[in-house]
Amino acid sequence: AAMLRRLRRRWDSYKYRFVPWLALNLRRKRRTLRYVPESSQDKIISDEDVFETLLKIFKALFINDLSRQAHILAFLPQIKHKYVELPTVEQKLSKVYSCNHQSQHVLSPEEVLFNTLGFMVSRDQSSLVSAGTGVFVTKGLVPKGTVVSMYPGTVYRKHEPIFFQSLGNPFIFRCIDGVLIDGNDKGLSRSVYRSCCRRDQLGPFQMSDESWLTAAPQNPLAVGQYVNNCSHEKAANVCYQEFDVPAYFPVELKQYLPNIVYSHDIESHLRCVVLVTLRDIKQGEELFSNYYTVVS
Repeated sequence: AAMLRRLRRRWDSYKYRFVPWLALNLRRKRRTLRYVPESSQDKIISDEDVFETLLKIFKALFINDLSRQAHILAFLPQIKHKYVELPTVEQKLSKVYSCNHQSQHVLSPEEVLFNTLGFMVSRDQSSLVSAGTGVFVTKGLVPKGTVVSMYPGTVYRKHEPIFFQSLGNPFIFRCIDGVLIDGNDKGLSRSVYRSCCRRDQLGPFQMSDESWLTAAPQNPLAVGQYVNNCSHEKAANVCYQEFDVPAYFPVELKQYLPNIVYSHDIESHLRCVVLVTLRDIKQGEELFSNYYTVVS
């Protein structure tokens, strides 16, 4: 009986990638589908709004954790001029440091998120039976049309190898154009992501965030891979939106991007996927998405 339960749990997490199962169930579970008339219309909010939201929260995280940024500020002192808050923050930190040499009083990433965007999200046991981990709004209110989380992981283009990483892996997200994002934080997927991060580091500048692989991510939005699919009882309240990071994204803030490309190619933009709210979401509510996007 225990073995059958384990097999059932494995199947429930894997079936969304099994083509025959999808073909048989798409018509029966229309509520879990999201229809996009054209790939170019797969936007709930504009790319500019996504960019401004990420810039706002990443800038707040950068300023909050200033002591970790000393090597960056020393390497490129002109960055200080981009943040008018830096002189004030530095003065406050120096006072704190003079009083207590052993600790720096900084806010947690979740507190920075609340102070910046007005809400907190975190992982916890899902309200759905046998669904495992889910993502909840733990504080505040998330208005409709807000970036509420990001889908972390290694980004693979169509021709790149992902067979071994995909075996038994329920965390692979397929973009409309066939790009894949492996959001698994364990096993081979974890090793591949870490290897790519260290490969792409430029001096003191990290091109992506590794901390989403841990229980304490530095980017509190990087929990989107744990958002569960909606059901007949739990309607979707968020949806996925693809976003290509522009070339002019501040280099000092890339350390908070929870994605990295599998094959290094300076010609291509980094693909990210954000989750955007379809309605106002209150404190205590779990996030539910649409796993199936049908482009007609």
